[in-house]
Formats: sequence, C-alpha cells, structure tokens
Amino acid sequence: MSVINVTRSSMPDFEEYCAEIRELWDSHWLTNMGVKHRTLEAQLQSYLGCEYLTLFTNGHLALENVIEAFDLHGEIITTPFTFASTTHAIVRCGCTPVFCDIDPESFTMDPGKIEALITENTVAILPVHVYGNLCDVDAIDAIAKKHGLPVIYDAAHAFAVERNGVSAANFGDAAMFSFHATKVFNTIEGGAVCVRNAQMLQRLCDLKNFGIHGPESTPFVGGNAKMNEFCAAMGICNLRHLDGEIEKRRAVAERYDAALSGVPGLRINRVPAGVRFNYAYYPVVFDGCKYSRDEVFDLLAEKDIIARKYFYPLTNAFECYHGRHGFDPAATPVAAHIADRVLTLPMYADLSPEVVDTICETILR
Repeated sequence: MSVINVTRSSMPDFEEYCAEIRELWDSHWLTNMGVKHRTLEAQLQSYLGCEYLTLFTNGHLALENVIEAFDLHGEIITTPFTFASTTHAIVRCGCTPVFCDIDPESFTMDPGKIEALITENTVAILPVHVYGNLCDVDAIDAIAKKHGLPVIYDAAHAFAVERNGVSAANFGDAAMFSFHATKVFNTIEGGAVCVRNAQMLQRLCDLKNFGIHGPESTPFVGGNAKMNEFCAAMGICNLRHLDGEIEKRRAVAERYDAALSGVPGLRINRVPAGVRFNYAYYPVVFDGCKYSRDEVFDLLAEKDIIARKYFYPLTNAFECYHGRHGFDPAATPVAAHIADRVLTLPMYADLSPEVVDTICETILR
C-alpha cells in the first residue's frame, strides 16, 4: 500500500479544466474580476442561497478583510480549538482574542461560557464551525443581540453544510469560507465572505481591490486579495461535481462509523438530525484507550497512514504568543483535553473501502 495522506484534493478531469480555461488564451484577462470570477460568484450565491458574496484569494485574507470591514478595535471572543488562521487574523487586525472553551461533543464554542467573557472592550464574537459541525447558532445569536455584538463565523470547514435547509452561509452577520486545496470544495487557493447587506459587500470589495472605484477614483485605502481567473475556473469545474464528491465522502464516513462505533475508549463524530453534512473531516477522540493518541498516530505512520493531530496544539498555546498576550490553555480545559486526544483520519472522496478497512483494523488491533 502506498502512502495514504490525511486528505487528497478533489480535481476535475484534466480535459474539463483545460476546456474551462481555454477562453483565457483568447481574452488574456487573467485577474481583476474577469468572466470566470463573476461566473463563480454567481454560482456560489445560488448554491449557498446567500444574497451577498464576494471572492478572495484565500480564506485567511477573507477573514482579515471582514474583521477590518466591521471596523473592529478591541476584544473578540473566539475559540482556541481552530486552525492558526482564525487567531492570527484577529491579532493581525489589531484586536485581542479572548478564548472561550468548547463543547466536548461538537468541538465548537460553548455558548454557555460566552457571557462571562464579555466586557466593555468586547467588540465581536468569532466562532468556528469545527470539522463542519455547526455551532449553536441560535444561542450565539441570542447572546450577540443581547449585547449588541456582531457575529462573524469562520465557516472554513462548513461549505455546503445546512441546518433545516439553511446554509451555513446565512448564519451570523458574516460567514467566511476557505476554498483551499484541502477543503471539500476548492479553487486551488481561495475564499469567500457572505454578508447581509450591500454596504458591507461594497466595503469588502474596496478592501480587496485597493479601494479603487474607477480609473480616476480611489476613495478608500485597501489591499489586494482578489481571486484570479485560473482559480475561479477550477472552482467552476469542482462545483459541478461537488454533490457527488460529498456523497463519496459520506460513504467513507459510514464505513469508518461501522467499524469504530461503540468501541470503548473511542469517540467518533455524530451528525445531528436536520443537518446536511459535508464530511470534510473524520475526527476520532482517543480517551481511555490502551494507547494514547500520539502512540496511535505513530503506529499508523509506521504503516504509511498519515493522520493529523487536528487541532493540536491549541492556538492559545502557540509559542508566538508566549509572553505577549498571557494566553493560558488551562483556561480552556475542555479544548485542551480534546486537543491532546483527537486525531483526524484520512478522508477524501477517492479513499477506497479496502484502505478504510486497513486503517480501522490497525486502530482496533
């Protein structure tokens, strides 16, 4: 068996992508919101059922730009159980992350612990739909409205996820998606932000395109975070096949479930009723097993099965923040407990049943 990586990028047939980009050799329009960019934006708005959406060169810059678009200066309540991008975006925008602990079942921000963290310096709440598991959006919305705070969702993992027919794109005041190559839906590199009004959409467009409104008008200071035409073309192709890719992922997850459900010391992810899931990741928590998570990780690696300690370490334990903000992983004990025990197993559409069986047999043995 060759090396089994934790993920593998979904790609269209080579000929399909070549056909999609062929006209770029006629137009020579490679960036600056060309026809592919505009087409993908419209298709994503329709697919996600959101009113306002704009594309970015990657999810991280999308998140930084939406924080800036809300003109936030102060403390932002967020989670340490996330990828580095979430926390870094807050800090790079000049704000201070305040870490809320997580729910041990969904791995998302625990709304019961949010209000104790709100101070006069709190300016927003930034939760994360971890592994595609939706946050308790109703509870978070109620808290945010009570205290007059905007909610920005890091929905990097939640593309195509719906609850009772409502897309993750439509929760909170804004939702950021990542279209990185490792995601369920990818544009090679890319991202998007969904917002609720045209004014915020315009602000985001200003920020990602130097604040330029025309050849002789630049009323705002902005940067450069535009998606190029080749990435947009990849997104157009991949979107055609997305529902089929998710179905293949679902079959992989169900095979894992059949082998690992009910095993003492193992806890697998459960999808709540009413949720259309995207099967972006397959996390397993090793808690009370004969072997630790790290030992399981090493034993899998010996068989060329590459799992991932995702997320470990917590972002409030990163060395880049030592002595700078006084972050303390002990202040989020549930997140710390999970981070020490969770492993995401290989998950992608083309993962064969035989390989899934080998992974599960290795873990069980």
